[in-house]
Amino acid sequence: MSDFPNPGHDHDVCADRVVRVARAVCRRRGVRLTSQREKVLDVLAQSHRPMGAYEILDMMAENGKRPAPITVYRALDFLLQQGLAHRIESRNAYVACMIGDAAHEGAVFLICRGCGNVGEAPADDVEAAIAKVARDSNFSPDLAVVEIEGLCSHCAGGSRRGSVQ
Repeated sequence: MSDFPNPGHDHDVCADRVVRVARAVCRRRGVRLTSQREKVLDVLAQSHRPMGAYEILDMMAENGKRPAPITVYRALDFLLQQGLAHRIESRNAYVACMIGDAAHEGAVFLICRGCGNVGEAPADDVEAAIAKVARDSNFSPDLAVVEIEGLCSHCAGGSRRGSVQ
């Protein structure tokens, strides 16, 4: 189940949880969550909206000095490889993984056209269906991303909960 945060909630709570989980995941996997990688993840987790690399760079600027773009791109590559962040293909942007340490191969991304927030829901059944279609078609997919655009319950005023048009 994907939950969209209440408007005005404390983003620090989300970011702290995401970073804490990422540290544990990296420690368990024997990979390094460097300070730069952690900063990029923290910036992503501070927002529930997809962010482009240059937007991340702007948010990381300290005293007006931005890190080199390659630093952010390398950090994003690491975070994507570890499943700690996701690329929202339709936006050419990134979000922190909000499912956290849950073992999930894929996710469905629910993109609110009202507030711009992205919800993430486990997609085990969807992944299985995609795998079956590919297998039945003798097709080897490289990437399967499911993005659904609509309105979250906050933007819809709660009136459209569970409805699909």
